[in-house]
Amino acid sequence: MKIKKFEDLEIWKLSLKITKEIYDLTARKDFSKDFNLKDQIRKAIISVSSNIVEGFEKNNNNEFIRFLKIAKGSVGEVRNQLYIALAVGYITKKEFEKINEKLKNLAN
Repeated sequence: MKIKKFEDLEIWKLSLKITKEIYDLTARKDFSKDFNLKDQIRKAIISVSSNIVEGFEKNNNNEFIRFLKIAKGSVGEVRNQLYIALAVGYITKKEFEKINEKLKNLAN
């Protein structure tokens, strides 16, 4: 079955769910006051779904693969920023582990 629109991509749907979780985490009092980290992690997670869509819309498998690799790089960036958020106490270890696992699954 050929997927005809990006809205049918499971990877895109998953990236949106994780984006919502990142936005929820970063909206918390202490995290939301750290404008640099909050803005950077939000930009990185937005980049994930945006690159999935951009690659898909190129209608070229090689381009799609290239943009998926870019999206994977952004997932790594988000994971790094979550380590920082954990280190400074914005999120708990349990929260970190839960979302980090989802991000690792998204990237694979």
